Amino acid sequence: MPLARPGLLAACLCLALADAASAPAPKSVFLEELTWTELRDDIRAGATTVIVPIGGTEQSGPHMALGKHNVRVKALAARIAESMGNVLVAPVIAYVPEGSIEPPAGHMRFAGTISIPEGAFETTLEYAARSFRRHGFRDIVLIGDHGGYQKSLAKVADKLNREWAASPVRVHAVDDYYQAASGEFAQVLKREGFSAAEIGTHAGTADTSLMLAVDPRLVRSDRLHDGAALGAAEGVQGDPRRSSATAGKTGVDLIVARTRAAIEKDVQRR
Repeated sequence: MPLARPGLLAACLCLALADAASAPAPKSVFLEELTWTELRDDIRAGATTVIVPIGGTEQSGPHMALGKHNVRVKALAARIAESMGNVLVAPVIAYVPEGSIEPPAGHMRFAGTISIPEGAFETTLEYAARSFRRHGFRDIVLIGDHGGYQKSLAKVADKLNREWAASPVRVHAVDDYYQAASGEFAQVLKREGFSAAEIGTHAGTADTSLMLAVDPRLVRSDRLHDGAALGAAEGVQGDPRRSSATAGKTGVDLIVARTRAAIEKDVQRR
């Protein structure tokens, strides 16, 4: 069979690229990936629920990246939204209270942790919610991947719901997300033979397994399996050496199911 002429190949390639460029972009649940007119049309078509994923930038031991909370909450918020349909996901809030900066306390003792005052954090949440209300969202859902600010989510939701009591708009602080990620998942791991000391409360088996399931690039596997236990001096409360993506997937499915059920219950209740 004779080879195609170079000019013909180039023409075919140009046509293929032109077709790809003219193809409509795939539908995204992420607000930041939409144009303003696409978002407006989605809201008019009934997409009036928005999930606000809240992460945090903090140390998670020498084996897990600083952006753990941000990457995880964005990925899980997307899964929740996709499973529900007609739900969008706001940009992740990555700056959260992490404790005193001067003198440094808690995670601030480790390089890379970023902390802001609690009042600044709550004001950010409040005005994000006010923005969403202005654009036509009726249900604004706050979910947080970090335990330290759960009370602030509830505080902001209570304040705005009192103010907006006569309107159809509500803010939902859904702590089921965090409860599933921490307490419920820990119980599952215990039934599978992991000890409380392994599971831990920060960067242990539970935390690390979730990250392996969501995005293993953020976990340094060589630090998990070199035989050296990690402890408080390295910023770890737990023992992550037996962490696995398989265990983490169980946790991910649990978080998504529990959070979706809680959101649907809250939205229907009002």
